[in-house]
Amino acid sequence: MSVSVKICGITTAAAAEAVLAAGAEFGGLVFFPRSPRHVTLDQARNLAAMMRGRTRVVTLMVDPTDAEVAEVVAAVNPDIVQLHGKETPARVAAIAVLARRPIIKAIAVADSADAAGASAYDEVADYFLFDAKADASATRPGGLGAAFDWQLLSGRSFKRPWGVAGGLTPDNVARAIRIAGPGFVDASSGVEDKPGEKSREKIFAFTGAARNAQYSEQRAGAA
Repeated sequence: MSVSVKICGITTAAAAEAVLAAGAEFGGLVFFPRSPRHVTLDQARNLAAMMRGRTRVVTLMVDPTDAEVAEVVAAVNPDIVQLHGKETPARVAAIAVLARRPIIKAIAVADSADAAGASAYDEVADYFLFDAKADASATRPGGLGAAFDWQLLSGRSFKRPWGVAGGLTPDNVARAIRIAGPGFVDASSGVEDKPGEKSREKIFAFTGAARNAQYSEQRAGAA
């Protein structure tokens, strides 16, 4: 199985260059003011220009308005739009029409019913991203460094390509891949030295660990 890597919450040219040099397949830009990884339209435009054609640029929004979607898409010209809020299937469908881009729908997971709930988005999202469900007191829905029980996804199949996020680090990503079997893995806080400050070394370590887990799985299957 080929496991792709997404690094989210890129805020600087140095971080973008590290993502490109490490060979990550997706680079994420966050538009959520309460996040330490929030970028302005001007920042995002410049970072997307650096990454375009070398990785897939993803713009992450949380319950955006039509105006916000239109503004971000016009400024950044992303390859993919990620919706990380409480968007209903009908709202996801409407945003997909407005953005005219593939959609990653984040699914907050705390139990098996949450994972099963992804099926409601089968016809409106292009990818699913299973992330740890934030505590009720949290100020943002992701990027909190919390993991969920990956066994909740073990052996499951979904109608869309899917990935895992939430508390992934260079030290645990291989285990997450082995247990859950995702098509891609997504890291943000797990490749930072402090909130919003990406580490080149951790980005390379995370990407390498994901690749090695994939390689080990292929070797085991071949044996």
